[in-house]
Amino acid sequence: MQLTKIQKLTGQIELLSGLHIGSGNTEIHIGGTDNPVIKNPITQQPYIPGSSIKGKMRSLLEWQLGVVGQTDGHPLSFKHLKKLDGKMLDASKALIKLFGGAPDGDIAVDLLAEIGPSRLSFWDCSLDPEWANEMDRKNLLLTETKMENTIDRIKGTAEHPRNTERVPATARFDFNLTIRVHDQEDLTDTILVGLKLLELTGLGGSGSRGYGKIAFRSLKLDDQDIQARLEQLKLQEAA
Repeated sequence: MQLTKIQKLTGQIELLSGLHIGSGNTEIHIGGTDNPVIKNPITQQPYIPGSSIKGKMRSLLEWQLGVVGQTDGHPLSFKHLKKLDGKMLDASKALIKLFGGAPDGDIAVDLLAEIGPSRLSFWDCSLDPEWANEMDRKNLLLTETKMENTIDRIKGTAEHPRNTERVPATARFDFNLTIRVHDQEDLTDTILVGLKLLELTGLGGSGSRGYGKIAFRSLKLDDQDIQARLEQLKLQEAA
């Protein structure tokens, strides 16, 4: 197995609805929000962690492939391949090539050699400077606070109010990942299916309440425009 090249997949993530990816802050400050978004500790600008994109995309591809039942809900790894055959086995090997998998247990050396190291590296997505400057010119904040509550079904009154910080719709983030290519393999189609699934299901928390709808824009693989390939990918092809 030979590393033949390293490709860069770049573009932007545009928010079509407010996005909440939590910071894990357990403190509630006076006048603060119950659920703040994650921010760069230096610039205090919100960003999208690469781990959030990788984890959601990997999970969606495993559901789309139909292997979650075979893995008992755990991330797909080498030890699960012995349960699979045919096209599902080949597709599962491709997923482990892309995202990696713990080679625990009695794994054949030839299988380890066939799959090799993980191919994808997901980088944190910084806020687009142009969008941030536009908000500054308009004297607008980079985040919003959304109030929510539960409704008493009998009284018809709001109870248990809470507030959640979100990055508002229209925000843009610079997206990029790198792809290690071994022996001239091409796993681009699987990556594009993963991106389409992210567009269809969203990022971050509270997706069932309308948060986190995204769209990928201006996608390029190295210098080649592949935005049209993503847009032409239909739901039935990613299901």
